[in-house]
Amino acid sequence: MNFEPHDYQTYAIDYIETHPVSAVLLDMGLGKTVISLTAIADLLFDSFLAHRILVIAPLRVARDTWPAELKKWSHLNHLTFAVAVGTPAERKAALMAGADITIINRENVQWLIEDSGMQFIYDTVVIDELSSFKNHQSKRFKALSKVRPKIKRIIGLTGTPSSNGLMDLWAEFRLLDMGQRLGRFITQYRNNYFMPDKRNGQIIYSYKPLPYAEEAIYRQISDITISMKSTDYLQMPELVSSQYEVQLSEEERERYEQLKAEFVLHLSDEEITAANAASLTGKLVQLANGAIYTDTGDILEFHDRKLDALEDLIEAANEKPVLVAYWFKHDLQRIKKRFAVRELKSSKDIEDWNNGKIPVAVIHPASAGHGLNLQSGGSTLIWFGLTWSLELYQQTNARLWRQGQTDRTVVIQHIITKGTIDERILKALSRKELTQNALIDAVKANL
Repeated sequence: MNFEPHDYQTYAIDYIETHPVSAVLLDMGLGKTVISLTAIADLLFDSFLAHRILVIAPLRVARDTWPAELKKWSHLNHLTFAVAVGTPAERKAALMAGADITIINRENVQWLIEDSGMQFIYDTVVIDELSSFKNHQSKRFKALSKVRPKIKRIIGLTGTPSSNGLMDLWAEFRLLDMGQRLGRFITQYRNNYFMPDKRNGQIIYSYKPLPYAEEAIYRQISDITISMKSTDYLQMPELVSSQYEVQLSEEERERYEQLKAEFVLHLSDEEITAANAASLTGKLVQLANGAIYTDTGDILEFHDRKLDALEDLIEAANEKPVLVAYWFKHDLQRIKKRFAVRELKSSKDIEDWNNGKIPVAVIHPASAGHGLNLQSGGSTLIWFGLTWSLELYQQTNARLWRQGQTDRTVVIQHIITKGTIDERILKALSRKELTQNALIDAVKANL
């Protein structure tokens, strides 16, 4: 297939080529993979500014999306690539292939650098989903930081740079510019832009930005950062987001409130306890979804309200394909027990979905949230169980609401148990989105 770039894609390609360090905040669906590969091809064979490329991506994206894009576009056919996933022997074979581009999943970054026994030879690194390096204490962050001085060009790609607030940005940009803009140490970053929020004596649990923090942070990173939103540059399908509310019975409501107040619930002769507020939150989400894990690991079913709602929504889809997002394993088990569904786990599953062969598919946001192209298979997504993570929430929605979607309207349905923590999660996702949108707007590319 011939690649005819949009104006914004041409701009982004040029930006990557002219900036040895770049953070490219591309909204979901804008084609960040083909943009990056086009820039890489130019750097390899036109300007000769790059020689060995390493792409780090989520597992499914590394295995499926990047190879598919390399095969799809005719202007990239001359590039050789190797995918370093699978067993250690398979990964080593890929590393030794001498390909122009080596693609590895982010979970194996530490193995590559510290345990593979291979020399780190890559002068150009692309981090697909830069936000997955937001934890400066993670093994993948520490390992990549060790070899960062050897890397001459680095490209960070993401659509959700600060899904949980401005604190996420430090690690991401520390990896890109080695601390030039936001400081070499997290303590320095906190002292400059934040103040303690929740604390217990000397123990600080959270920080909140100082009044000037957002503007100052955006200004510091603006010279290496561009941002683009799909709605600015593409004729995106209409996005319809709605809620399908279900109600607990009076008895179920009393049980829910008992656990909320006492951190302990007796249900069917089983005891369910929450050790702390975080644990309680998870238990309440489970109850809202309709089942809960006991202290012994058994599953107790609490209500079928969401399953009934899902049945109504599938029926209302009138045989159009439906994608269902779940969160807990018992959600999946109960959905499978009631409906004929298929999990999207393998490359074959994804291919069958996009070919319209799966009427009802289920995905977990953590395993299918990033980079997968699912827009050809349907335009309806139902959230059976919600996530607190804005990144996973937005990325999952963007599997359908993206460039290439043939339907004029994409429908995102949220099954919400009224009067429960479900309502708070939706509000929290909305509040986090405001912070992220402010960052994206501040560094938005002016074409």
